[in-house]
Amino acid sequence: MRRTIGKILPILLAGACFALMAIPVLAHPSLNGTWVLVPTRSNFAGEPVLQTGTVKINEREHHMYISRSFNYDGASGGFDYSFTTDGQENSTIHKGQTFKSKAGWDDKVLKVKTTRDGLTTVEKYTLAPDGTMVLTIERPDHQLQALVFQRQ
Repeated sequence: MRRTIGKILPILLAGACFALMAIPVLAHPSLNGTWVLVPTRSNFAGEPVLQTGTVKINEREHHMYISRSFNYDGASGGFDYSFTTDGQENSTIHKGQTFKSKAGWDDKVLKVKTTRDGLTTVEKYTLAPDGTMVLTIERPDHQLQALVFQRQ
């Protein structure tokens, strides 16, 4: 009986170790999907209030795709703003000489750092307890903006 347990126990322990390694460990929340701006819950910090906004996030096997599209129509005119980050997590994406962007996880926060013409913007995407996504935007010489999105 002892011989049988002595032979089976290492096999069982090895099997348990392999089974534990197969369980995925999520260090961050899933933000994958299409998110729609909720202007009434957002803090634009003195900037023009956006009427519409959409953020699409798709992270797969450490490849980050983040697309943002915003629209503002005001009395003195309007603007549309669209921008996409698409590359391996923590890789720097260059577009021309004066533009670079990098996306990656900082614990439970998806962070995108973009430098354009020497000015750096940091976007932080977090999942709120109520299931909304909050995008905070830090830009030089601007107040912190907090935009709230609902999953579509």
